[in-house]
Amino acid sequence: MPEPLTLYLAAPRGFCAGVDRAIKIVEMALAKWGAPVYVRHEIVHNKYVVDALRAKGAVFVEDLAECPLDRPVIFSAHGVPKAVPAEAAARGMVYVDATCPLVSKVHVEAERHHANGLQIVMIGHAGHPETIGTMGQLPAGEVLLVETPADVGRIAPRDPERLAFITQTTLSVDDTAEIVAALKARFPAIVGPHKEDICYATTNRQEAVKAMAPLIDALLVIGAPNSSNSLRLVEVGRRAGCAYTQLIQRAADIDWRALQGARAVGLTAGASAPEALVAEVVDAFRARYAVTETPVETARETVEFKTPRVLREQLA
Repeated sequence: MPEPLTLYLAAPRGFCAGVDRAIKIVEMALAKWGAPVYVRHEIVHNKYVVDALRAKGAVFVEDLAECPLDRPVIFSAHGVPKAVPAEAAARGMVYVDATCPLVSKVHVEAERHHANGLQIVMIGHAGHPETIGTMGQLPAGEVLLVETPADVGRIAPRDPERLAFITQTTLSVDDTAEIVAALKARFPAIVGPHKEDICYATTNRQEAVKAMAPLIDALLVIGAPNSSNSLRLVEVGRRAGCAYTQLIQRAADIDWRALQGARAVGLTAGASAPEALVAEVVDAFRARYAVTETPVETARETVEFKTPRVLREQLA
């Protein structure tokens, strides 16, 4: 007789509207122009998704120089520096921008502050494509990056009275609040965003994990090791008191020995992880335990983003 186990399923989890739109853009581009369609950087940070699109004819590259001039290129959901579409246009390439609209909103914000003569402080992770893309909207030196409250003490802005801050959309809500507090303490005149930059999906997934943490002995987060929002879910789980919180890419990554003795396990998925992987993990638990599934719902998401007109027009 298998041991009983309660599997708490976070809701919301998995794909957000921006990821959904980005994947659709690649599929629509393949339907419109045929294979191959080139994609600059992984369209979203998930191997399962990238491999599935590769099988349909998407070719993933890190540089426009790797793209032939006669094939369309798509920019990933994370956004790109301004120089990238400028280079594509100069080379006469057909390109489609799959940047998440909520990332684009941060780009517009940065440009507006810059136009008003403010220098920007960006809260984000160095080297992450979203950070690179956002900082690349403005001339070099106009955006100062901070990753921790300690970094706030190290930056040397041009004029401490003329500053604004923006954030990466996939950060930990709590960590970001600490950094914002440090910025406001050091630069009382700093201007913040009209509306939180951290996106609704990141916030909602973190809230669901916090709600689940007191109920569980272990937490599994389905996501990729290069997925910022998935890594933040792991941190949030640990901070909320769930000492055994593990990032897994698929069911094959589950460490069953570490789960021995657990009676309640939480399961969530980062914003770029498809529901098929959640189902795979649930099936793996069902094969070993007498599972009772219990949803932990903290929000309902109804956001949808339109795909670019260039793809809709000729597919209609």
